[in-house]
Amino acid sequence: MTNSPVNILIVDDIVHNITALKALLARPDIAVLVADSGTAALDLLLKHEVALAILDVNMPGMNGFELAALMRGSPRTSHVPIIFLTATAQDASRTFRGYEAGAVDFLYKPFDPRILQSKVDVFVQLEQQKRQLAAQLATTRQMLEANEMLMAVLSHDLRTPLGAVLASAEYLMRTAADEQSVTVAARVKNSSLRMARMVDQLLNLARLQGGRLPLQPRSIELATLCRSVIDEFASQKSGKRIVFESRGNTAGAWDTDLVWQAVSNLVSNALHHGAPDGDIGVEVDGDAVESVRLKVSNRGTIPAEVFPHLFKAFGSNGNGRSREGLGLGLHIVQEIARMHGGNVSVDSNEATGTLFTIELPRMVTLQRGSFTRK
Repeated sequence: MTNSPVNILIVDDIVHNITALKALLARPDIAVLVADSGTAALDLLLKHEVALAILDVNMPGMNGFELAALMRGSPRTSHVPIIFLTATAQDASRTFRGYEAGAVDFLYKPFDPRILQSKVDVFVQLEQQKRQLAAQLATTRQMLEANEMLMAVLSHDLRTPLGAVLASAEYLMRTAADEQSVTVAARVKNSSLRMARMVDQLLNLARLQGGRLPLQPRSIELATLCRSVIDEFASQKSGKRIVFESRGNTAGAWDTDLVWQAVSNLVSNALHHGAPDGDIGVEVDGDAVESVRLKVSNRGTIPAEVFPHLFKAFGSNGNGRSREGLGLGLHIVQEIARMHGGNVSVDSNEATGTLFTIELPRMVTLQRGSFTRK
């Protein structure tokens, strides 16, 4: 389709004018469509996509101005550029009428053929570029869909053996007869949990980048959700204490699963990258009328040079220790905040440690064309 000739429509009731224009425009990348009346031109426009229409002004029955008005009134042809040609004497009022009818140019005969060829070249190139962009967009969509499908298949196929490994590790930890076996089983369990997080992050990233992660807001209490997330992490016995505070009205309309993931990612990030001997703080501030703020803090610090890359996919964790995941957690947090019309920020220094803040509007406004449901 991108290499097929570009259609140019010529409308003129005089045969030798059409013959001259066809000869002038003849080249492999142009297909000339010919009509000898406005009615015939409309019939061709219903059957073909054209990049440019060259219309004679003076035609019996339906003149060029009337044809242009009908073209502009139809969604199918309203975008087609029009060049008017006329053999009458130059008249400013006719020229203005042509532009009012939607023309991009108005030429009086006799005209310089090179001028018309140059103008036609511009619209041919624009049409070719439009086709290339459309083809690239289609290819990108196919790649995103294939990527999402691949991640879904991989995550499904990997979860089954991971579940078996985790169950086996748990069994060994309970039944091991010596301390060394317990240590090895615990290491296997932690590595399996780490791999499970990687699988979930890859799948969510693929869905986010494909624009196929649906937003399903409903009324929830952010404080209640945060307590549930904290209880889940407390059961893992990380050795760090998670201190929770809440004030004000913490209710809003958000996607429960996505906000849960954002809170979970921030708490997990604080547990893994915060100072080993420092507590984790989780605070929900509902004092504002239009929004609710979630704050997650830890005693660790982030180097200044890491800040520009902190929320990028596969970014650095910023503390020099080995990464516990793929560096997708904070990127996903940022995307989830944006989907809700909110934002996420971070402040880190030696005196107070690191503080991540998510601000979420209480009501989500769905943007046109975004977050389509499947």
